[in-house]
Amino acid sequence: MKKAVLALADGTVFEGRALGHEGETVGEVVFNTAMTGYQEILTDPSYKGQIVTMTCPHIGNYGVTSQDVESRRIWAEGFIVKESCRRPSNWRAEQSLDEYLKEARVVGIQGIDTRELTRHLREAGTQQGVISHVDLDHRRATAKARSAPSIVGRDLAAEVTCGKSYDWTEGSGAWTPVADSQQPVKQARRFKVVVYDFGVKQNILRRLVDVGCAVTVVPASTPAAAVEALKPDGVVLSNGPGDPEGVPYAIAAAKALIGTRPILGICLGHQILGLAFGLKTYKLKFGHHAANHPVMDLRSRKVEITSQNHNFAVRPPAGVTTGAAAQPVIATPLGRVAVSHLSLNDDSVEGMVCLDQPVLSVQYHPEASPGPHDSAYLFSQFVGMMEKAHA
Repeated sequence: MKKAVLALADGTVFEGRALGHEGETVGEVVFNTAMTGYQEILTDPSYKGQIVTMTCPHIGNYGVTSQDVESRRIWAEGFIVKESCRRPSNWRAEQSLDEYLKEARVVGIQGIDTRELTRHLREAGTQQGVISHVDLDHRRATAKARSAPSIVGRDLAAEVTCGKSYDWTEGSGAWTPVADSQQPVKQARRFKVVVYDFGVKQNILRRLVDVGCAVTVVPASTPAAAVEALKPDGVVLSNGPGDPEGVPYAIAAAKALIGTRPILGICLGHQILGLAFGLKTYKLKFGHHAANHPVMDLRSRKVEITSQNHNFAVRPPAGVTTGAAAQPVIATPLGRVAVSHLSLNDDSVEGMVCLDQPVLSVQYHPEASPGPHDSAYLFSQFVGMMEKAHA
């Protein structure tokens, strides 16, 4: 099997075997601790600009199916695994992981010690890296990694968003979580929701349909006035890749929409709302990428196991401390903002709720694709906000 190398910007080099499309790729190397969901991870637009390492040692066991994609293509710049399964066993499988990567022209590497790589990234932090099948020289590969552009300040949402507005009508169907299917949505009206596509995952759209919403998706750069002209009952700011400070137009739109109608922010949308309220964001040392992160809802004291994918987080103002024993309230020009959810791994802010305006946001992924369904209730809470606004 053809040889390949992974070189990091700090000079660390791993030698392995080629996976996927033959070539070379560059991106920020991150690690994901989920044991399943590799196809949803690859097609999550939030991974634009990044090379994904799976910490689970055997990836591809159940193959790939076109029914499990989260967007129109693979967005990850590259893929790193310990061992790729060549003969998947699953009645739904349509092709192997290697075939899928080759078809999508995605460069990967296998046969390296992904646990060693993960430990290194935890200690040294995420950094730019290069996977190459065509140039195995360590010094040249390292130089390419060092010269690669950082994701800080880049507008990656513009690269993954839709080209024009469209309506979404598909729900979860047979894959609706059992708890939800046993509790049918009872509403007096069908709410019209506009979703900003900063890199939206399709399961967010499905979950909105599941709770009775009529969904229209708009490009990331859509001005607030154009959204208001559609007269929606609510607005969702979606997940997406990269640095929230790289999308100033989205921050301006969010600021203009706060107070006009209920807003739900997810992941990048959560960070954009934080900046719109006047808070700051910062880059995490190695990000949160997993389907097993514990988060506490400070309002109910319940702990949720969550799916996450973000390298940036909202920073509370100086003097405001977070912790499981308190629910900090922050005064902003647009209203009082309370920290509603907290990471139990590092105490970072995982959710906010505005006490004076109908705004709710979470840093993690409540649509559970991949991941557990613990946080699906947030979509119903959003519907409740719209019901209250129309009461």
